[in-house]
Amino acid sequence: QVQFVESGGGLVQPGGSLRLSCAASGTIFRAYGLGWYRQAPGKQRELVAGISNGGSTNYADSIKGRFTISRDNAKNTAYLQMNSLKPEDTAVYYCNADFWPTMKGRFTWGQGTQVTVSS
Repeated sequence: QVQFVESGGGLVQPGGSLRLSCAASGTIFRAYGLGWYRQAPGKQRELVAGISNGGSTNYADSIKGRFTISRDNAKNTAYLQMNSLKPEDTAVYYCNADFWPTMKGRFTWGQGTQVTVSS
């Protein structure tokens, strides 16, 4: 079973940047696509960025050009570089894995990391 530990969130002003990290356990990490998801208060969790095990990426329209997803298979770690943050990016951010390009998140969700964008 793969487990995820997200980190790197915090409070940032609009226009600022954060880099999220996701450490994953399990030897099957390399077999799946990885995704970053977020859930804002009162809203459903949504996929914001995904990366296949071959390096293909896709992004939600709301964050295109501002966020970049990457992965380091040797470290079983995924990253989300977030630039030009907006108040509407405020949410709890989670990572998970799934078959590409389904990316619904097939494993147990971690605790997530809170990102708050506010002046």
